[in-house]
Amino acid sequence: MPNIGDSLDKATEANFTRPIPKSPQARMKFLLKTEKNSTKAVAERLGISQRTVERYLKGQIKNPRPELAARLEAEVRKSWQPLVRKRARDQASTSTGLVIETRARFGFTAAPGSTDDGRMRRITQHLPPEYASRLFAAQESGATEAQLRRIAAEGLQEIYFKDQGARASDLLVEFTDIDYVEFDF
Repeated sequence: MPNIGDSLDKATEANFTRPIPKSPQARMKFLLKTEKNSTKAVAERLGISQRTVERYLKGQIKNPRPELAARLEAEVRKSWQPLVRKRARDQASTSTGLVIETRARFGFTAAPGSTDDGRMRRITQHLPPEYASRLFAAQESGATEAQLRRIAAEGLQEIYFKDQGARASDLLVEFTDIDYVEFDF
């Protein structure tokens, strides 16, 4: 199932001005720099021995195992261009907002006499900075996927389904069975 946190990270990465380092040696050097030249900290971060980190740095090992290569790339992506990442998120949180594109099942709790059967919908909607700010704050504080989903559902409920309070004032929206979800700043 698609993950809202991962989608927010991908949208942030789209703002990077340079690609991440390609070779394992360059990635290790970058992580070493972010960990203030502590090979022990890099080793703990990757779940490998300190000696293995040193061998990558010297170029003695050139091809990591697939699982280590994936962890190495993920750790570099987390730390890559922190100022660019912060600037993009701050801009989305204060002025531009973000765009959510999703295909998911939306269920409703509404007034008697209306249908509450969930159905698949494809929605592309701009969410104001208030929701971008809440999503980023929740993600940074370690919110669960369910909590991030509730914030996104509330944003879609207020902006898309309720038309910013112009209709369906008692409507409550559930955001389930996500086929895909993408964000853009």
